[in-house]
Amino acid sequence: MKIRVQPPPVDTDELLTRARAVAGQTLQWLARELGTPVPADFQHDKGWAGQLLEACLGASAGSNPEPDFPALAIELKTLPIDDHGKPLESTYVCQVPLLGYNEYWQDSLVYRKLACVLWVPLIQSPGAAPGERRIGSPLLWQPDADEFAVLQQDWEELMAFVSAGEIAELSAHHGQYLQIRPKAANARALTSGRDADGRISPTLPRGWYLRSRFTAQLLQKHYYPHSYDN
Repeated sequence: MKIRVQPPPVDTDELLTRARAVAGQTLQWLARELGTPVPADFQHDKGWAGQLLEACLGASAGSNPEPDFPALAIELKTLPIDDHGKPLESTYVCQVPLLGYNEYWQDSLVYRKLACVLWVPLIQSPGAAPGERRIGSPLLWQPDADEFAVLQQDWEELMAFVSAGEIAELSAHHGQYLQIRPKAANARALTSGRDADGRISPTLPRGWYLRSRFTAQLLQKHYYPHSYDN
């Protein structure tokens, strides 16, 4: 059964009102409201929760390279967390352009995606089924000057590997907040990139990810401000 998509919100206030209205509810409840079945697991439906929230909140970008709410320049990111508020995984931002990439940080899709984000935590108890995840209180977030500086530094450092055809040299240790990781269904899902000699050659698609330690810091700062250590 297809999800009934809501119209895009007219402004930020309407978007926040919609997000706050479903806070505290389960994904199963929201799926029932939108007329769509709940998957048995996330193994083959990893993006289901995000698509459900996109439909509920009226995200309209689809697969276009722009923020989920183009008219508001706001990106939507779900954030799976445990009962103690700890992120369970890193956060996918967007694909890495292996060919025809931007030269400047301010022109990059990463910049536009992270300039303003509506975070929606999804609280998952151990062993809980997908539909039992509970929707948390939304957070409309914009990076402060220090966060933007680190994000830019990470982007420039990592894109230097891409532009030099040395993406295979990247490891999980590169990048303080951002990292580049393979993003493919399997090892046969290849795309085109450049090698160190400038030749176009097959390689795995890559994605930009926010490290879980960064989102943990973000949660601590905005949801538990009295215990946040500057």
